[in-house]
Amino acid sequence: MKIILLGPPGAGKGTIAKALMDYDGSVQISTGDILRAAVAAGTELGKQAEAAMKAGDLVSDELIMGIMGERLQQEDCQRGYLLDGFPRTLPQARALKSLLDELGEKLDCALELDIPREVIIDRLTTRRTCSNCGEIYNVKTRPPKVEGVCDVCGGPVLQRDDETEEAIENRLQVYQQQTAPLVDFYRDEGLLVSVPSSDLEPVMAALKPRIG
Repeated sequence: MKIILLGPPGAGKGTIAKALMDYDGSVQISTGDILRAAVAAGTELGKQAEAAMKAGDLVSDELIMGIMGERLQQEDCQRGYLLDGFPRTLPQARALKSLLDELGEKLDCALELDIPREVIIDRLTTRRTCSNCGEIYNVKTRPPKVEGVCDVCGGPVLQRDDETEEAIENRLQVYQQQTAPLVDFYRDEGLLVSVPSSDLEPVMAALKPRIG
């Protein structure tokens, strides 16, 4: 399957991406992942991205699209890919459409996880993360066996700085300004599938007509 995952921070995109990867072997791709991989590989585009990041500059959309074009042509993308957190803006969405046209690729859909704001805030403010191995917990639904200590590695389990209520409100505001307009863009393209849940069963039911 070839899908764009849409939804605000905390909507559950990462969880759904893992489930969809298990379903048919599609690979999860994020902007951060492809930038780090290009830098590590020392490609020409990777060197340009590294120079921009070291200078404290934003990596340009043109450069990101070049790296994305390289990534989508790699062998592991043949079974499908899940674009997680990309595109983030309308210019990126339009550039991605042009890129896919050049590659002869067609998206199955843009999957929007339409989760209520209050659910997202509750979900993120109660989330805790191991600062050592990255294991994720929730103080309500899945606390560590020993408070503040990771079950997996024994590392400290903490609340991330960007998961306080103030930080989350800011992240949601940025999403509404920059990324939420993509919902209308993909609706106009006839690609939008909106699901008011991040549970696998309703998501798969909504996707079935698109992916067979």
